[in-house]
Amino acid sequence: MIKRLLSYIIPIKIYEKSSKTSGNLEVTWNNGKLVLDSKNTNYSYGSLQKVLRKGLYFIGFDRILKMNEILILGVAGGSVIKTIIKEIGFKGNITGVEIDENTIAIADRFFGLHQIQNYQTVIADANEFVEKRDKKYDLIIIDIFEDTEMPNFLFEKKFINNCKQILQYKGFILFNTMILDDKKIDRNNNFIKQFENEKYYSKSFSKVEYYNQLILIEKI
Repeated sequence: MIKRLLSYIIPIKIYEKSSKTSGNLEVTWNNGKLVLDSKNTNYSYGSLQKVLRKGLYFIGFDRILKMNEILILGVAGGSVIKTIIKEIGFKGNITGVEIDENTIAIADRFFGLHQIQNYQTVIADANEFVEKRDKKYDLIIIDIFEDTEMPNFLFEKKFINNCKQILQYKGFILFNTMILDDKKIDRNNNFIKQFENEKYYSKSFSKVEYYNQLILIEKI
C-alpha cells in the first residue's frame, strides 16, 4: 500500500525480468496502478491501454459484443484483454499469442491473466501461428513490439495474406503501430495498400497518445 501511495509522486519499480524480444521488462507502480514497461515504452496498463481502448471504441463496443472469436497477436501484460472483458463485457472466446514465456509469467503473476475464463494463451511466434491457422476470427488485434521497434514480418505480404485468410467476413483487423520517423509513415502506407480492393475498408488514426498510429481494416 505504501509503494502504491508513493507512486503518485514517483514511479516505484517492484519487479524486473528479462525478455528474449524486448530486453528487460519492468513492473512498476505508477499513479496508483501497476504497469508493464520495456526500457523505452509502455507495454501494458499505461498509455498502451489507452491506445487500444480507442481502437476498440472506433470499431464500436456494441459490435464487439456480437463477436464470437477474437485473436490477439502480442499479449504483453494483457491490458487489452482486460478492456475487452471488463469494460466491454465480451463473452466470446479470446486467444492471445505471445512468443515470450517470461512476459506471460509476469501477466499471470501481477495482472491475473490466467484467471480469465474465456481466454487462452498460446506461446508461439505470431508469424508462424497465422500461417498454420485455419480458424476464422471476428477481430484480430496486432500489437507486437520489440521495445519501440516492430518486427519486419508484420509488414510483409505473406503475413498480411495469412491474416486476410483467417479474418471472418465483416471482421476487423486493429493494428497498433508506432511512428517515430518518416520511414515509418511510408511503411504503414504500404501496409494499408495491401487492402485496397473491393473486399476491404481501411482507415488510420494518427497521433494516438502522441506516437501511435492505429490502422483499422474491415472485411466487407
